[in-house]
Amino acid sequence: MSVFVVTFGVILLAVLAMAIGVIAGRKPIGGSCGGLGAVGLECEAGCAKPCPKRRARMKAQAEEEE
Repeated sequence: MSVFVVTFGVILLAVLAMAIGVIAGRKPIGGSCGGLGAVGLECEAGCAKPCPKRRARMKAQAEEEE
């Protein structure tokens, strides 16, 4: 039982430290692998209809190219 309590306490401290970092305005934890762009996917689900943010980015890129 003491191992459980110690493990729970360590995990609780780690979560608390991450929460304090987010509250303090630091950059959230991010991956280093490059995300979906690294594997050539445009959208998580391979969707045909992009979300509004994606459509805005696509429109801005199209205007830049012209």
